[in-house]
Amino acid sequence: MIGNMGEIHRFSAMVGSKEVIIETGRFAEQAGGAVTVRMGDTMVLATATMSKEPREGVDFFPLSVDYEERMYAAGRIPGSFFRREGRPSETAILISRVTDRPLRPLFPKDLFNEVQVIVTALSHDQENHSDMLSIIGASAALMISDIPFDGPVGACRVGLIDGQFVGNATISEMENSVLDLRVAGTADSINMVEASANEVDEETMLRALEFGHQAIQGIIAVQREMAAKLGKPKAVITPVPVDTALRDAVFARAMPEIKRIVAEVLDRDARNAAIDALREAILAEYEAQATEGNPPDFVAIRGFLQEALKEEVRRRILEDGIRPDGRDYTTIRPLAVETGVIPRVHGSGLFRRGQTQVLSVATLGTPRDAQELDNLNPEDTKRYMHHYNFPPFSTGETWFLRGPKRREIGHGALAEAALRPMIPPEDEFPYTLRVVSEVMSSNGSTSMASVCGSTLALMDAGVPLVRPVAGIAMGLISDGQRYAVLTDIQGMEDHLGDMDFKVAGTAKGITALQMDIKIKGIPTDVMRRALAQARDARLQILDVMLQEIPAPRPELSPYAPRITTIQIDPEKIGAVIGPGGKVVRGIQDKTGVKIDIENDGTVYIAAADGPAADMALEMILGLVEEPEIGRIYTGKVVRIEPYGAFVEFMPGREGMVHISQIADYRVERIEDEVRLGDEIMVMVTDIDASGKVRLSRQAVLEGWTAEEAQARDKGGRARSSGGDRGRRPGGDRGGDRGGDRGRRPGGDRDRRGGRS
Repeated sequence: MIGNMGEIHRFSAMVGSKEVIIETGRFAEQAGGAVTVRMGDTMVLATATMSKEPREGVDFFPLSVDYEERMYAAGRIPGSFFRREGRPSETAILISRVTDRPLRPLFPKDLFNEVQVIVTALSHDQENHSDMLSIIGASAALMISDIPFDGPVGACRVGLIDGQFVGNATISEMENSVLDLRVAGTADSINMVEASANEVDEETMLRALEFGHQAIQGIIAVQREMAAKLGKPKAVITPVPVDTALRDAVFARAMPEIKRIVAEVLDRDARNAAIDALREAILAEYEAQATEGNPPDFVAIRGFLQEALKEEVRRRILEDGIRPDGRDYTTIRPLAVETGVIPRVHGSGLFRRGQTQVLSVATLGTPRDAQELDNLNPEDTKRYMHHYNFPPFSTGETWFLRGPKRREIGHGALAEAALRPMIPPEDEFPYTLRVVSEVMSSNGSTSMASVCGSTLALMDAGVPLVRPVAGIAMGLISDGQRYAVLTDIQGMEDHLGDMDFKVAGTAKGITALQMDIKIKGIPTDVMRRALAQARDARLQILDVMLQEIPAPRPELSPYAPRITTIQIDPEKIGAVIGPGGKVVRGIQDKTGVKIDIENDGTVYIAAADGPAADMALEMILGLVEEPEIGRIYTGKVVRIEPYGAFVEFMPGREGMVHISQIADYRVERIEDEVRLGDEIMVMVTDIDASGKVRLSRQAVLEGWTAEEAQARDKGGRARSSGGDRGRRPGGDRGGDRGGDRGRRPGGDRDRRGGRS
């Protein structure tokens, strides 16, 4: 190094089975805090910066967290037209979300300054994941910055390989894992969970969570050490002053009416209307009492009214055990399911839970329909896709349609993870699958409703799922001493509660898990209770779903493609494709099928009907199969020489029929018997070391075996004597040559003199 780049500080800790190295001092000195985090040769840069002043006119914390992929990190050039990174990939969006979620609960409630966390992937070794490094880096950057933050946060990926938990297993090792669990939390508790699994039971999942929480303790200690040695003084946040007198007055005026509404009005829409009417009445009262130069603080009044409503709803749940719609802690809202609701599509399912309603539609495609991925991960295609749409009418609102938001991407990925382990493998079911979940009505946990609707749609399409999957969302209300775990939370409980814990799975075990909390952490026994209640609810939902459709349809939709799979020698792939793809395109044009060829020689033929698939299959087999001695083929005469005719008996494969083998009588001239373009039946009698093929038409006409044909066809020499050419091996050929010697198998031969 030439010159002074600044002092670099290096820290490290073991997280699971891997060393994680944090450095600061090399990059981004003007950011509030900047670190690099490295595991193996995967490295990210994390920065955290805060605005100098609070954002005016906001009553929320303006935090933004972005994970930026750079394709140079894996030595690649972006595949877009402009050859530079464009909008974030789905992977980048999901890493941004998983980084944001454990950080957000740890900022002061009255912080209204803009905080921006940017994580940039600098290097990716295709073996070590970057998402957990993103969380660690963001936390470390915040810890050494001037931004108030009640961290640090650690993160670890937990795999379950051969019955053993492995922390931060590599990408290739995780291919053999039945669990992909991402855990983040503080020294005291877990505050973020994201998991996909292959039917892992609840107790194993709890042990995995405890393993992950223990694994992050070292990196949490390192961040505390960094903050003590290098951390900037934290900015002083002036708390927003609270007008306690106004608060008390609003509570005194509104609380009796709020209690009555919450206790008596159980319907959501009617309750919201009653709360809105109360709010408008109280605001009008304050406006009427206002004096000139002393207008009422409407923003504060609205805030106190919302606070009073939250306080009463939570009190009623914790003390009375009654939820806003009158349910107890474990009751699920009314369920309704329906399949086959949309014509022409390959499969559809409609799932309703209370006021939450989701329509899922399944589409089956060919292998070429698989999604091509252009991100830093080594996977380059994806054959199962789940897309989730949340239109404004689902909540009775209006807004501009600007494409899927981060939340929609995240919900789609969660449902995809829930169903992926139950999708049959490609060698058993060679289809690309896409499911789209359209939220028709929303009042809590549309993501889990989309899991249920998608299971119905796939079964309706005839996809042979290993087992059906259902999902449920759990909530939490806590005052620090008491905990109420709620099954099937609705919108108000999500908004006013402390946790959104989504669990999806089969009757056998968990396939996906996601937890977000608004408090700093939750104890393990609360998670245990939530998982147990979620299992009971999942089984109830599965029972209702199976009453509608007990098993996948025995036949695919008539509108879905039919795929035939064959295996050919990989060395023959070129023969099927042809120069510039000419051969395979010709087969597709002639038959109307779609053909996909994998590098291992697997060929997929997708057709709308059986005859087209059979024709394409025969053409492909003709290109790749080897000629077989003794087998009879129908071929076309492509060249005529004085000594014989050359016949294309397989696509691109020719053999010679010697003049002595062209008929079952003596032939003076080839042209007297066959012409160019004639189709004739021939038997393969010999294949020499160089691959040249000897054919016999006489063997077919005479009904000889391959051995008989070889004995009679010695380059035509056996026919040259003329004396006993008509005698079969081992017997007299017979003297009635004019009788049936000219008869082809199954019909009159018609000698050349009488060709018609």
